[in-house]
Amino acid sequence: MRWTRTLIPSLRNIPKDAEAISHQLALRAGLIRQLSSGVYSYLPLGFRVLQKIIGIIREEMNRAGASEVLLPALHPAEIWKKSGRYETLGEDKISFKNRAGHEFVLGPTHEEIITGLVGASVKSFRDLPLNLYQIQTKFRDEARPRFGVIRTKEFIMKDAYSFDVDEKGLDAHYQKMYDAYHRIFTRCGLKFQVVNADTGVMGGKMSQEFMVICPYGEDRVASSEDGYLASQDIAERAKPAGPRPQTPDHKPEVFDTPHLRTIEEISHQFKIDPARMIKTLIYKADGKPVAVLVTGNSEVNESKLRKLIGAKELRQADGREILEATGAPVGFAGPVGLKIPIYADWDILEIADAVTGANQKDKHVKGVAIGRDFTPTAAGDIRFVKDGDLAPDGKSKLALATSMEIGHIFKLGTRYSESIGAYFLDEKGERKPAIMGCYGIGVNRILAATIEQHHDLKGIQWPEALAPFAAEVMTVNHGDEKVRTAAEKIYDELTKAGKEVLFDDRDERAGVKFNDADLIGIPAQIIVGERNLKEGKVEIKNRRTGATKLVALESVISGKL
Repeated sequence: MRWTRTLIPSLRNIPKDAEAISHQLALRAGLIRQLSSGVYSYLPLGFRVLQKIIGIIREEMNRAGASEVLLPALHPAEIWKKSGRYETLGEDKISFKNRAGHEFVLGPTHEEIITGLVGASVKSFRDLPLNLYQIQTKFRDEARPRFGVIRTKEFIMKDAYSFDVDEKGLDAHYQKMYDAYHRIFTRCGLKFQVVNADTGVMGGKMSQEFMVICPYGEDRVASSEDGYLASQDIAERAKPAGPRPQTPDHKPEVFDTPHLRTIEEISHQFKIDPARMIKTLIYKADGKPVAVLVTGNSEVNESKLRKLIGAKELRQADGREILEATGAPVGFAGPVGLKIPIYADWDILEIADAVTGANQKDKHVKGVAIGRDFTPTAAGDIRFVKDGDLAPDGKSKLALATSMEIGHIFKLGTRYSESIGAYFLDEKGERKPAIMGCYGIGVNRILAATIEQHHDLKGIQWPEALAPFAAEVMTVNHGDEKVRTAAEKIYDELTKAGKEVLFDDRDERAGVKFNDADLIGIPAQIIVGERNLKEGKVEIKNRRTGATKLVALESVISGKL
């Protein structure tokens, strides 16, 4: 490909709104351009990288025994309502009504669609197992698109779905996908971790995320020196082992806090450590109100809370429900005197002299002691872990690192096969739901993650497997006929030999070409200049190491780089 015959709009300066390194370099190298918030065009170089990623994914999925399909991006809303996820997706879904008044959803994922397809086609245990995958554009109305193609409203995913007659078959498919993901990300040149994770809105009994450490990711990974590794969504910690503090002699005292609702406001106004404050949140657990207590510097982990309570459905109460449960408006709830079940985090047990809401408007109470002034229904680990928490083994400490998810695999079980309808007759003629697994990869995110892990101050350093071209030919003085002729011959012969070559045939200054070559990051740079050409040689530079060598012109033309 000739530079003058394609679109590579490189930029000298860093765009103002680009925070992530991958976003900055993808824009500067002319890989992408933004159309609107969270929506990007992929230019020739960026699209070639995507194609390389997709090629690797396709090879490994086929190798693992999966069959490729292509499912619609336009989904009737009824099928999402049938699975119960229409409301769960909330404002993330992009939906509309057509001219006939029928509602559609732009596909954010395809569990419902693939399950309906298989359910209509599979009748007997002899039709299973199946593993079907697609590489398709997805749509989610992301509230805060950020960091270029890391978090967008339109993105490309590889999603695979397995269907089995029993758990043993699911385990086998899950392991095949686990192994395939290792091969895919390794071939892409990525350093990654595999962590246990929350199943979230996907459901199912277990999942694992493939993560890359990245300061611009939306997830956090908790790890310890002893080998503990988990997503912060499900990471656990050891119960504090210290002695319980003594109950103070003084009684609780109510004090005025007009218009001060938040932990931050109370802490700032009265100089109280948030760790000494009890944050009281009212939830509805299976339709009934419960109070949930964590320290003022902690956040409730609803997945852990659901397990402690044993609730199937859990949500935060609204203002009216909070008033009914506590007698006070939002911001003034506290555990003293509550007539509803109280669930406390372990940290609450360590506070002897707490400050919390008084269940009265514009009032809080200090000097509160657990056991004397209130008694929890149950206590447990119900907050997100923090740096320095004890790992579950009670010996090492946890450390948190910001990370980006590039792949996620799930054991879904029968959630979708039962709700949508994917049944088969077993050997005894009994009707059974298929056992499902789901396996996703964020294609665009691999591009971003690769740039995050492979760059220097000058630009991108593509791994050979993902580089848009294997080599770039450039002329130092394009106006010199001998230089131009030699470069043309190198480009023509390498192209004929099947090599992927970009020819910078612009009549530009050498410095501009060198800077652009380092910016776009093609692994090998073949530099044709007058001085070396007089000796029958050209210079070859390794973009990653910066090492250069002089090679005979004829050797380069013959493909011996």
